[in-house]
Amino acid sequence: MSEPDKITDASAGPQLDRKQIIKLVVELGPLLIFFFANSHYGIFAGTAAFMVATVIALVASQIFLGRIATMPLVTSVFVLIFGSLTLYLQDDHFIKMKPTIVNGLFAAILLGGLYFGRLFLKTVFGDVMHLTREGWRILTVRWAVFFIVLAVLNEVMWRLFTTDTWVTFKVFGIMPLTFVFAMAQIGVLKKYEDTTSGSASDVTDDI
Repeated sequence: MSEPDKITDASAGPQLDRKQIIKLVVELGPLLIFFFANSHYGIFAGTAAFMVATVIALVASQIFLGRIATMPLVTSVFVLIFGSLTLYLQDDHFIKMKPTIVNGLFAAILLGGLYFGRLFLKTVFGDVMHLTREGWRILTVRWAVFFIVLAVLNEVMWRLFTTDTWVTFKVFGIMPLTFVFAMAQIGVLKKYEDTTSGSASDVTDDI
């Protein structure tokens, strides 16, 4: 291996790590700000801070990562809509219901697409994961069910517990649950990996 190649290989790892760190900060930053603002100043100040931090996170994602992922973008739009309703009407029910509606919407889109023969999960993640059509179907159903579970959990938390408990669960509960669930799907990714990705039959089958 030539010296320039060694230099390139040596720099590739840190660049990848830096991108992952930026992505983590962009995703967790608004939630942490929401948590601390709510803890010190209440739900309405927390909601306002959450909205501002969400916009900043989207801009940071575009600047440092070169793109804004679909799901965070959709979630951010709902944060701004329901956050605005919360502040304008001074009713925290709107921001509390937002996760239920967003997760329910994601589940409906995935299952609706599956019903009509469309694999929307593949549309979003097809560039980074290569699975057979059956693999995408299984993954779609599992994620749809997971989104439904998150919606139900959110309803339970905000209806039966205090606002501070709900915020704590939203910030420190949802992310670990999502991470564990995603890791649990590695078996599906390995079992249904498509080694012939890009074949004519696969492209035709997804239309």
